[in-house]
Amino acid sequence: MAAVDEVEIRSFDKQRDAAMVEALEKRCEVGLRAIVIDTMGDPMCRVRNSPQSKMLVAELEEELVGVVRGSIKIVTMKSSLGGKAKVGFVLGLRVSPLHRRRGIGLRLVQRLEDWFGINSVDYVYMATEKDNKASLRLFLGKLGYVMFRTPAVLVNPVANRPARISAKVEIRKIEVEQAECLYRRFMGSMDLFPHDIDSVLRNKLTLGTWVAYPKGESWIGETSTDEINGWPLPTSWTMLSVWNCGDVFKIKVGKASNVCVISTKLLSLVDRALPCLRLPSVPDFFGSFGIYFVYGMHGEGPRVGLLAKSLCQFVHNLATDQCKDCKAVVAAMGGCDPMKHYIPHWKLLSSREDIWCIKALNHDQEKQSEQGRGTPAEAATRAVFVDPREV
Repeated sequence: MAAVDEVEIRSFDKQRDAAMVEALEKRCEVGLRAIVIDTMGDPMCRVRNSPQSKMLVAELEEELVGVVRGSIKIVTMKSSLGGKAKVGFVLGLRVSPLHRRRGIGLRLVQRLEDWFGINSVDYVYMATEKDNKASLRLFLGKLGYVMFRTPAVLVNPVANRPARISAKVEIRKIEVEQAECLYRRFMGSMDLFPHDIDSVLRNKLTLGTWVAYPKGESWIGETSTDEINGWPLPTSWTMLSVWNCGDVFKIKVGKASNVCVISTKLLSLVDRALPCLRLPSVPDFFGSFGIYFVYGMHGEGPRVGLLAKSLCQFVHNLATDQCKDCKAVVAAMGGCDPMKHYIPHWKLLSSREDIWCIKALNHDQEKQSEQGRGTPAEAATRAVFVDPREV
């Protein structure tokens, strides 16, 4: 068995490495969990929309045995001087099943952290499933990260039939300028809120921003920032934006029990034969499909629950009408965000609690402890903005 010192860590070369990275990730994903991500020939697609990005590969005897991606942006951080910081995000760390427990993942992340340091990054953070013990051992144990937040990932299947939206709700698409002003006003103080939110909203993957408010009330002006700050908002209102992940990557279920497969197909047949029963339709998740990602969800007022649910139903119908291969609407919310209780989702497909970890690069350990949270319960007490570019 070759020594880890013989492994070369280098930058990703699309022409040379793309096919091998795709093959590596398929082996890793199927071995770890049921979800397989198909980047459609562009392994950097999940970080390409960030202001700065980098991808590293580990090569051993002309074989790719590991990969990691990183991105850099400026965000709001309450504990930082001036309330903002440059942060790096670690995404998509994979090591070949035959080459694990040899320090390859550790070396990949350390080299990525070197790149972060060269670019004056203040903090580095990463996200993982709470049951991914190997990842947590690496980041919390060996690399010195601390627990930061525990967001919930909510998944709702896109059924064949349109969802019913309350007749008491008005839904309206707003201009980018108005959306940007609203986000900066109501969510700009959240940790990890991107300072280039205008770039996110103008990205071609953002399908738009919609607001919901009680029918009979009026919305504020068309696009003017002065009108947004000066006009009164409705008594209750909710907003969200939609990111089309299906144009970046596809997903499929890599493995599932025979019972799950048979039950899904049987339920689908009964639903088509007897639509009057209005059974909970389950899409065929066993082929390649896309998802819509809901981000920036915020609402205020006594009727926010009805409005939030209506907006989510609107996004469901949008996916049904405009994207044939979109089979799920996904939202990631802070662990303590009350809006998560209004988002339709299936518990079977959702994760109540992921784990985000953080490490201070240009701060002392006291500052890092102040920024992080030691337990999931503490980490859930603060809100966070989930950037769709890091899904």
